[in-house]
Amino acid sequence: MSRTQLDRPKSSLHERFSYKWLALSVTSLGALMASMNSGTLIIALPTLLRDLHTTLLSLIWILLAYNVTQTVFVLNVGRLSDMVGRKKLYVLGFAVFTLTSLLAGFTGNVPLLIALRALQGVGGAFMIANSSAIVTDAFPKEELGFAIGTNQMMVAVGAILGPIIGGALTALGWQWVFWFNVPLGIIGTLWAAFTLRDLASKKDSKDRFDVWGNLTYAVGFALLMIGLSVGGIQSWSGVLPYLLVGVAALALFVVIEGRVQAPMLDLRLFRDAAFSLNNATVFLNSVARMALTFLFVFYFQGAKGIDAVLAGIMLGPVAVGLLIASPIAGRLSDRMDPRTLIRAGTVLGTLALAGLAATLSLKTPYWLIAGLMFVAGIGNGLFNSPNSSLIMGSVAPDRRGVAAGIRSLLMSVGGVIAIIFTLSIVVSEVPRDVMLQVFSGLSSNLPAATLTPFVDGLKLAFWILAGVSALSALLAFLLPSAQRTSSAPQAAD
Repeated sequence: MSRTQLDRPKSSLHERFSYKWLALSVTSLGALMASMNSGTLIIALPTLLRDLHTTLLSLIWILLAYNVTQTVFVLNVGRLSDMVGRKKLYVLGFAVFTLTSLLAGFTGNVPLLIALRALQGVGGAFMIANSSAIVTDAFPKEELGFAIGTNQMMVAVGAILGPIIGGALTALGWQWVFWFNVPLGIIGTLWAAFTLRDLASKKDSKDRFDVWGNLTYAVGFALLMIGLSVGGIQSWSGVLPYLLVGVAALALFVVIEGRVQAPMLDLRLFRDAAFSLNNATVFLNSVARMALTFLFVFYFQGAKGIDAVLAGIMLGPVAVGLLIASPIAGRLSDRMDPRTLIRAGTVLGTLALAGLAATLSLKTPYWLIAGLMFVAGIGNGLFNSPNSSLIMGSVAPDRRGVAAGIRSLLMSVGGVIAIIFTLSIVVSEVPRDVMLQVFSGLSSNLPAATLTPFVDGLKLAFWILAGVSALSALLAFLLPSAQRTSSAPQAAD
């Protein structure tokens, strides 16, 4: 046997070892950028409302346009990545995200800014729907929890830095909240282009595209979100047609997906009880958790009159808890039953939300709020990576794109519904002039009695979120054990 033949297995093993860390670095950078983008924009919302002289509904759609389009595209991206390769779509996602961030900072036109945020959401969908699948392809199953936990740790780092950096950038002008993404995006695009590989076998790229499924899904979800946001923030008068057509289109979408040969949403995956219940907990957990930071931005800047920089720092305990718990949970999920971590996470999250609902007022000491936010972050960190690991490890390699898309879809839908739902509760009993001052961060001179309806709305929202989280915990205790598939495919030489 020649020396070259003897060296080949060693070289292949070395490349395999190196590639998994390269793939993890790319997806971690994407997770960091996306998480920071969310945090920087949320902290800048009161400034945007003042500087752009827009309405509260338009302000919320500057935030939601990203989430809604990401939700619309994320299922397609999951399926497309299984067909044409994850690398192409991930690189394209980084590039689109970067370009739209650059352009968004140059426009003061609200409709155009909403449109650019929607396009940014397409780029985000290309990234988020492929991230877990790329990591799952690159890592063996015994290290998968650690890898996904590392990605979640970067989400936590971004969640810590985002509001703090966003507060500082807002002082320079809200445009810098978007421009800050550009250098990171350029690095990420080039890094992904030069390092990623497609390890999973591709499906037939000539599969028929699910045109009617895509159309009914996009129309149904968009109309439903428009109806809910307009009704919850402005008035329920006139929104019934949006809601009826939206629900009808989504119902038709489900019927279509059960009949077409190549559906964008593979309903057959839900025949597995573990897959279905894990995804149900993802949705409920997202509804319960996603609105937490959003609500406290307006509590700190609006009701308490705290400046953006300090408010960003005060939001940190949630992300610190997530940062601490995510890598620990990722590592432990490779060594113990992941369901134990998922259950602990949902219970802690429920207790934290209930504690906030029971104690929140304008006089609540910050140490108590910070402690409960920290517990909520710990709970979320314990939940995320074990849940993702169970879902991704329970499907065949060529279905991981679809599985990641479904999980991302449910997270996005939960987040959008959480923001719309909780905001509608908070503003329902608040006079319009008071509401605009609160959400503009200009209410610090208002008497406490005037702000009572706002605080009461926050408390009610947290009680409802605690109930949703309790339901998520109940489902977590019903989770059956999942049979994982074989380890990731070998890297190409």
